[in-house]
Amino acid sequence: MRLNRLIPSLVVPSVLAFFFALPAPLGLAAEVERKAEEKDPKKDETKDTLFVTDHTARIGGKEIKYTATAGKLVMKDDVGKPKAEVFFVAYTKRGVEDLSQRPVTFAFNGGPGSSSVWLHLGMLGPRRVKLPDDATQSPAPYSLEDNPHSILDITDLVFIDPVSTGFSRPAKGENDDQFHGYEEDLRSVGQFIHDYVTKYDRWRGPKFLIGESYGGFRSAGLSGHLRDRYNMSLDGILMISPALNFETLGFAFGNDLPFVLFVPSYAATAWYHKALPGDLQSLSLEEVFKQATDFALNEYTLALMKGHSMSRDEENAVAEKLARYTGLSKQYVLRANLRIGMQRFAKELLRGRGKMVGRFDSRYQGIDADDAGESPEYDASAAAFFGPFTAGINDYLHNDLKVEDERVYEIISDKVGPWSYGRYTTRFPDATDTLRESLSANPHLKLFVASGYYDLATPPTSVTYSLNHMRLPNELHKNIEQHHYEGGHMMYVHEPSMKKLRQDVAAFYEKTLHRGE
Repeated sequence: MRLNRLIPSLVVPSVLAFFFALPAPLGLAAEVERKAEEKDPKKDETKDTLFVTDHTARIGGKEIKYTATAGKLVMKDDVGKPKAEVFFVAYTKRGVEDLSQRPVTFAFNGGPGSSSVWLHLGMLGPRRVKLPDDATQSPAPYSLEDNPHSILDITDLVFIDPVSTGFSRPAKGENDDQFHGYEEDLRSVGQFIHDYVTKYDRWRGPKFLIGESYGGFRSAGLSGHLRDRYNMSLDGILMISPALNFETLGFAFGNDLPFVLFVPSYAATAWYHKALPGDLQSLSLEEVFKQATDFALNEYTLALMKGHSMSRDEENAVAEKLARYTGLSKQYVLRANLRIGMQRFAKELLRGRGKMVGRFDSRYQGIDADDAGESPEYDASAAAFFGPFTAGINDYLHNDLKVEDERVYEIISDKVGPWSYGRYTTRFPDATDTLRESLSANPHLKLFVASGYYDLATPPTSVTYSLNHMRLPNELHKNIEQHHYEGGHMMYVHEPSMKKLRQDVAAFYEKTLHRGE
């Protein structure tokens, strides 16, 4: 199967579910799990399985001594019946006398179907996978190194793999569909957070969530679920390249919104690949992005609203400007009826050079079988990320954290599906209303949002639009901060962006934890 499954073309909202979607080796996974069960048929599924190791790291210019706890918490129902084993990796600073003064942050990625490997070994954890800054692909052997930009000096970290990802699995005899859906996912991840906070005595201390991609959607939902189900208050939510309102991302007939909101990222991508007209190419990335945003949200939006009532002169004028900011030809823009979907753009921008650009990070280039198609065969950025991160997490878990598990660590699991959107079945999923309720109910809750200019999965302008349209009272907008970085969906693989991201995140924690002082 080809990697073009990474580039969804939406007709109905549910198709957008898989922000990370690659075919998993199902036959191998099933065989390994069967052998594991045969090897230990009397395994006690009612007890947690934990592997604890001590480490030292230099983070933020200081030496940090910490304990890593990796393993599975058994999730049970109210009568004590095991429902699932949830795999996690927790890093806790040693020598902390008063846990009520030490923040804990729960981290997860998206998918649905993704493990937490990306935030774990890319941005937050004490060890990281290092990729080249110039958007080229690394050859094996892949490197795993200390992460000087980890936030373990600021907060304890708990990385969660939702059920059916990583080493997390439903308990024996339990159906996996009770975990594979928007509401179901909130219940299971929410229960894990509750159980961890209770087991490890973290109720009184500050609590944060950080989610990437669909993990942003999940964290918005969790902010409401944790409040409603457990009366648990959060201090902060951090979102990395989040999906919040799928209407902003779903290229579909009758929905012109994504065509507008992707234009600034098209301009940034064309600028990076030196495909813009000379006067725009000579500007800074930030200025190009700003100008493209102004055009997209004003003149271009108005033109699309007019539909076929637009005059020929207006159509030509808008096509010329759209071509100018996207690096595409006016003729191509007109043939596309002024609407450039992400797949078309990724294939068309560098068609004359025999290349196509990546989706997660449009700095990356790939080569298709030919240059005639309308969409790329695979995501060039995903092809560069998946090998190093998969090798890194498997080596790290078994050799550094001493985890003993013979099953496949599911980086991306296609066992998670079909995904049920419950209340959103008949419309585009939108988590901003829940987020608004949480920010309104808890005026101390702070929100941090990071976006990459070169993200063609959840582009920055789609995030800004979502935040600006959630009807939050004006006095609470001060609790939200949004930052842009010169990277893609996973901007942390770009070292200059990671340095700035670390500074911004550290400042966010400082402001949130020292409010009123």
